[in-house]
Amino acid sequence: MSSREELLRAAADFLGRRPNATQDEIAAAVGVSRATLHRHFAGRVALMTALEELAIAEMRQVLADVRLDDGPAADALRRLVTACEPVAPYLALLYSQSQDLDFDSTLQAWDEIDTAITELFLRGQRDGEFRPELPAAFLTEAFYSLAGGTAWCIRAGRAAARDFDRLIIDLLLNGVTTS
Repeated sequence: MSSREELLRAAADFLGRRPNATQDEIAAAVGVSRATLHRHFAGRVALMTALEELAIAEMRQVLADVRLDDGPAADALRRLVTACEPVAPYLALLYSQSQDLDFDSTLQAWDEIDTAITELFLRGQRDGEFRPELPAAFLTEAFYSLAGGTAWCIRAGRAAARDFDRLIIDLLLNGVTTS
């Protein structure tokens, strides 16, 4: 591993498959010594914090790229889902390992991102595209859960990677009923 970011991404990939792995197992899986891993991330909490920082940076870039204010809210939601596919494994990992993070600082760090996505759902509700009786903050959390859950489902071989967008968008926009 030549850089901290490469090491972090490799650790994230491994933890996505083995979320409860030890530091020794993570180091072995990514091909470095435990000492090297520890030099970059002084323990599991430091590693999870770095993963969260990476996810936040990538989500900020996603939001900058997808132009949530352009066009109908449903179209913006489709762009958001598509752009989030590379970040989804981090979301799944962070949801499953949130006990390793400082809850208050986590909420604060995600506030800007949560607000932007919640505003998208509010706009869709105001414009009559989305159901108004569901709280927009709940829809934001549902979006994160669906992105992370779909990534997990794909990793486990229960769904095809090519279906990532369709699965999330269909469920968010159409629900599970046939009517």
